[in-house]
Amino acid sequence: MAWFVKIEEGIVEKARFDAVVPAHLAWLAELEREGHRPRSGYWADRRGRNGEGAGGMLLFWADDWTAADHLVRSDPLIVAGCVHWSLHEWRLVHGALPG
Repeated sequence: MAWFVKIEEGIVEKARFDAVVPAHLAWLAELEREGHRPRSGYWADRRGRNGEGAGGMLLFWADDWTAADHLVRSDPLIVAGCVHWSLHEWRLVHGALPG
């Protein structure tokens, strides 16, 4: 397994974004059950494209790039068109992740 990171920025109004968050959280719980070790959070600086600070980062395990891309494209925030996003394979150089 390799670590991957999805970086996203909200592009829709806050009400529309917030309506999809429960499905996004359920999707993250499913990733956890499947062993992908998701670590997810949102930007606290509130400087998102939509003016509400919507957006964030997801760190997770996947077998390879193809699997990671497939997982990310199933995120309800992406399916609903709420975010611009990018995906990167990430290599830890120093330190350790909890869990």
